[in-house]
Amino acid sequence: MLARTVHTLPEGPEWRYEPKWDGFRAIANRENGRTVVTSRSGRRLDTRFPEIAEAVSGLLPDGTSVDGEIVRWSGEGLEFGPLQRRTRATVRRARQLATMEPCHLVVFDVLRREGADLARQGLQDRREELERMFGEVSGPVPVMLGWQTTDPEEARTWFEDLVAVGIEGLIIKDARGTYQPGCRDWMKLKHRTTTEAVVGGVGGRVTSPDSLVLGRHDPDTGELRIVGRTTELTRAERRELAGLLSEAGEEHPWPVRLPARWGDNDPAEMVRVRPELVVEVETDTETVAERWRHVVRYVRPRTELDPRDVPTGLDVES
Repeated sequence: MLARTVHTLPEGPEWRYEPKWDGFRAIANRENGRTVVTSRSGRRLDTRFPEIAEAVSGLLPDGTSVDGEIVRWSGEGLEFGPLQRRTRATVRRARQLATMEPCHLVVFDVLRREGADLARQGLQDRREELERMFGEVSGPVPVMLGWQTTDPEEARTWFEDLVAVGIEGLIIKDARGTYQPGCRDWMKLKHRTTTEAVVGGVGGRVTSPDSLVLGRHDPDTGELRIVGRTTELTRAERRELAGLLSEAGEEHPWPVRLPARWGDNDPAEMVRVRPELVVEVETDTETVAERWRHVVRYVRPRTELDPRDVPTGLDVES
């Protein structure tokens, strides 16, 4: 289930407010004595986060599925880098990282409990079921119950104060709402507007890109189109991206030249790369000629996502 962006906090007795955790969205499923943890796109995460899979195996009864966010808490705040390292690690290395940089699964919804389908029940009933499940947990474990409040003033305090430790904003849910996969019936109030795009080219060298040329698939034709370009990357960002990009062959759908600067008619060379890497960018919603009007700011790679997870067209929802 997904969320749509709002710019003000709705109030009323039906609303439930939760922190928007900065991590990897994940579904944990316990079935026939086996635990599987998958990403939003269906990628297996249990081998990359063995500490979470083992905790789920000991915590959830058979026939149970929960929705949550995998996060890394350093003691001072949330860290995204360790999550990225897991996606690139071998199974053996992931086990080593699990002891060095342990992660948690913050659970905020339950879809099944011991074979019973709970998705058609209202959120309030599902939350009560979750609280009963976690009420039986003793001692610290890598799986925890996410926070939720009915008080808009407490939610505003979370929004203002928790940004310092990496909370992105708030998720707002209707207590009466059922769980509908793929639907944007939840809402999100964020400190900044970010979205995802596919890297299809770079300015500079692939091994040290100056900027990224971004693409989105056309919702009608499926064609990968150029939709934007980032501002100049920092030295640290260039190092972060260098090992994630590889030069494309002649089959790439884009031309080799594009404007040197967004809105400039003087074309510059672009090195085309395989359109496989998804990155998160900060953008506004202004568009022109089927592109983002302004250059966007690169935020980070999203190696856990597949290009198919990226919104189509110029939609900023993700």
